[in-house]
Amino acid sequence: MKKATLSSHRILSPSPPSATGTKLTPTPRLLPGCCHGRRRVRSDVPVPCRPRKCNSNLVGARIPRGKVITTARGSSTGELEGHASSRQPPQPCSWGQSSDLLSRIDLDELMKKDEPPLDFPDTLEGFEYAFNEKGQLRHIKTGEPFVFNYREDLHRWNQKRYEALGEIITKYVYELLEKDCNLKKISIPVDATENEPKSFIFMSEDALTNPQKLMVLIHGSGVVRAGQWARRLIINEDLDSGTQIPFIKRAMDEGYGVIVLNPNENYIEVEKPKTHVQSSSDSSDEPAEKRERKDKVSKETKKRRDFYEKYRNPQREKEMMQLYIRENGSPEEHAIYVWDHFIAQSAAENVFFVAHSYGGLAFVELMIQREADVKSKVTAVALTDSVHNVWHQEAGKTVREWMRENCCNWVSSSEPLDTSVESMLPDCPRVSADAYTISLELEMKSSCLPAP
Repeated sequence: MKKATLSSHRILSPSPPSATGTKLTPTPRLLPGCCHGRRRVRSDVPVPCRPRKCNSNLVGARIPRGKVITTARGSSTGELEGHASSRQPPQPCSWGQSSDLLSRIDLDELMKKDEPPLDFPDTLEGFEYAFNEKGQLRHIKTGEPFVFNYREDLHRWNQKRYEALGEIITKYVYELLEKDCNLKKISIPVDATENEPKSFIFMSEDALTNPQKLMVLIHGSGVVRAGQWARRLIINEDLDSGTQIPFIKRAMDEGYGVIVLNPNENYIEVEKPKTHVQSSSDSSDEPAEKRERKDKVSKETKKRRDFYEKYRNPQREKEMMQLYIRENGSPEEHAIYVWDHFIAQSAAENVFFVAHSYGGLAFVELMIQREADVKSKVTAVALTDSVHNVWHQEAGKTVREWMRENCCNWVSSSEPLDTSVESMLPDCPRVSADAYTISLELEMKSSCLPAP
């Protein structure tokens, strides 16, 4: 037999002599390839019987009480003396390769611990809420205000529930505009085909025929739609605080025609059609073995992606695509379209705008694009917390001068109502709106208004 070298073998020292002087057989040398105490011995050398240590033979460092993990590294029989697990079959393990986490996780069991179904009512009654005589949203049974955290530690589910309620409130406000305010719902584009995506605005009966005064309302950005200023205020405060209804009713009482814009209704959502991707093996001249390897990698990648998506979004929602509405694909486009097809065609000598937040930016863009027409028809503009910027929007000198004379921006402030607030932009005056209160302060141009 070829003599072994230290570089290729581990040599164990002989066992020490016993107290009785009996000479014990030295522990045999470990042959190449041995690891973690597994012994390959020569069949011609007797070995003393010793209990095996399990600290290096067991997979996993943490063993629960009353339970023994059985997998042994390199064990040919899978049995370990003295362990309760010796009756269990061996567990295969591929060392040198990363373990497949996905195969160890029971997704169905995991999902049981996740959020409840995203199935919500489609009516206020289904949510067990209603608006009382003061326009406040209250629970039908308890009389309590709306509770966002309906289920603890489920923020996404609570947010989805809130959004579902918001969609119902949007429809509810539409009904109020038509029934309580007697406004008409007008579809746009005016020449849209039957299958074309459409939006709409609301107008009073005399919006285009009133010879004296026309009021135009534009809300801000976000989830709000025609007739709303802020969804949060509708839900948490009342209809008067969060909707345009008080403005509309007062304007109509004072003899104005009314047009309510809907600048956030820019597209419709439809379910994205499922695309069938042709397998690479059908259209490739690659060798079969190479195609199989690529297909295997592709399947593993898809498996991991699907797992991530299911963990991130357990209740996979439908994939939607957006179909934009012609000439109304943004708030700015919408304002210009309504101006060209309705406001500019109206008989009113004096047109007044009330524009909130991003609605102010949309008006300034309208002013830039239709400067001469706006100057000829618009008498005054009441902005509320407008986010317009004459520098970024590249408003010319004549536009800025006109805004200084004909616009006023009421901004949130703790100061008393109409207190002057310093502005860094040379466009229009800024005054305090006294926190939430934004009144119809068109009296700044009262000398231009004909008597009602």
